[in-house]
Amino acid sequence: MQGDVHGLPGHRFRVGGGAAGIERLEATLLGEAFAPHRHDTYAVGITLAGVQTFRYRGERRHCLPGQWHVLHPDEVHDGAPANDDGFSYRIIYLDPALVLDALGAGTLPFVADPVISAPTMPLALSAFLTRIDEPLDELEAAEVTTVVADALHAHADAPLRTGTVIDVMAMRRVRELLMSEPTRRYRADEIETVTGMNRWSAARQFRAAFGTSPSRFRTMRQLDLARTLIRGGHRLADVASMAGFADQAHLTRMFKQAYGLTPAVWSAAVA
Repeated sequence: MQGDVHGLPGHRFRVGGGAAGIERLEATLLGEAFAPHRHDTYAVGITLAGVQTFRYRGERRHCLPGQWHVLHPDEVHDGAPANDDGFSYRIIYLDPALVLDALGAGTLPFVADPVISAPTMPLALSAFLTRIDEPLDELEAAEVTTVVADALHAHADAPLRTGTVIDVMAMRRVRELLMSEPTRRYRADEIETVTGMNRWSAARQFRAAFGTSPSRFRTMRQLDLARTLIRGGHRLADVASMAGFADQAHLTRMFKQAYGLTPAVWSAAVA
C-alpha cells in the first residue's frame, strides 16, 4: 500500500465498505491534528505515508510507514503529523462484541504497546485494508473479524482482567436494547429488568464485556446515526434533533469527544 499526503492543509477521509460492527477508513492529515478523543471500538490501522504521532496511555508514540497501531476501546488518544509533511493511514474499527464472538472469550484482549511492526501482523489484514472500497459480504466480514481478533490475541500481554464475572448473555440483551432505540434515554430500572441484576453490577459487567459503559455505548450509536444523517445532507441543527441530542452544541461536543473533530470539519473531510 502506498500513500500520498501532499495537498492542502486539513483532513481528508475515504470511507470504505463495511459490515455490521466493522468500518474501514482511509485518512490523510496535513498540518492539522485530531483533538483528544475516544471511541468504543478496537482501532487497528497501518500508516501509509509520513509519520503519525499520538498520545496514548500517558506516552507519546510514533508510527512510521508500514507500522501498525492498535487502540483499545474507550482509551483516550489524539493524532497529529510528526512534521510538516503530514501522514496518511488506513484503519479498521471493530466492535468488541465481534472480538468476543471470534475468540470465544469472556474478556477482551489488551495490547499494551500500541505500535506494532509489520512482519508480526497477518498479511490478510493488509489485504483487507488494501481493498477498502469493495463491499464486505457476511463471509468476508467473518474473515475480517477473525483475522483482527486473532492478531489482537497474539499481541496481547493478557486479557483485560477486571475481576468481574460476566453474564455475557445478559450484557448482549442490554446492547440490543440500547441499539434498538439509541435516541431514547433509558432508565436504570429498565436495565435492571433486562439483566436481572442491580444497576451497578450491570454497569460494571457491561464495561468489562465491551470496553465501555452502557451510556457511552448509547451515545456512540447516536453518533453513528448523526454521521449517517450528515452524509445524507441534513443540516447540523436537524441532525442534532433527529439523533436525540439536546441541541447542535451538544452534538458538536459529543462528536468531537468521539472523533477528535467537529461535525462540520468531519463532513467537509468526507465530502
